[in-house]
Amino acid sequence: MKKLLVAIAFVCAFSVQAQEENSVFKNQTIEFIKLTGTADAFDNAIAQIGAQVPEAKMADFKKEANGTLDELYSKIADLYMKEFTEEDIAELVVFYKTDLGEKLASKQTTLTQSAMMVGQTWGMKVGQIAQKYAN
Repeated sequence: MKKLLVAIAFVCAFSVQAQEENSVFKNQTIEFIKLTGTADAFDNAIAQIGAQVPEAKMADFKKEANGTLDELYSKIADLYMKEFTEEDIAELVVFYKTDLGEKLASKQTTLTQSAMMVGQTWGMKVGQIAQKYAN
């Protein structure tokens, strides 16, 4: 019985330590996500979605909408944590705190939007090529 209690205590201690390490990794990943300019994109999305909300209710809308961001960041962090190690994320955080990283983050949303338009144009062109060969 004594050995069983020691084993249970060991497993519990290991589990708590793993959760604490995972929490540090998650917090660092969320910091990375915010450094990439994603926070600005979410703020813009909330503003666009909220454009239909009457001014009298805007403060309440923004408060509730902003209240959803922690869960969103957590879910996105989970995605990154599956693809990158804790060391990778730490290096990315360091990069995004440099002048070049900040510049990239500040331009990322605009670049992504422009790239999507270029991609749509390309997709239409390839679609026309496919139609040519489909007949």
